Amino acid sequence: MRALGTGIDPIFQIGKGGLNENLIKQLDDALEARELIKVKILTNSDENPKEVGGEIALAIGAELVQVIGKCLLFFRPSKKKPKIELP
Repeated sequence: MRALGTGIDPIFQIGKGGLNENLIKQLDDALEARELIKVKILTNSDENPKEVGGEIALAIGAELVQVIGKCLLFFRPSKKKPKIELP
């Protein structure tokens, strides 16, 4: 998973507004479509990346694959059209 995540850019950013219901819904939809997404926490945010990653993973039923600095990588298999096959 980590190797697949190195080639993708963050598609969401978390700023000083933090997490909200709308962002959680968008992350959920993006995971259904892509299965693997990267989220960046901006420098103006006071959020702890590991804590926010855990909250997001719990809220959307995904796995927090890795945290590097302020970048979070999430995986969840698609229910409709799985693309990534796990060994």
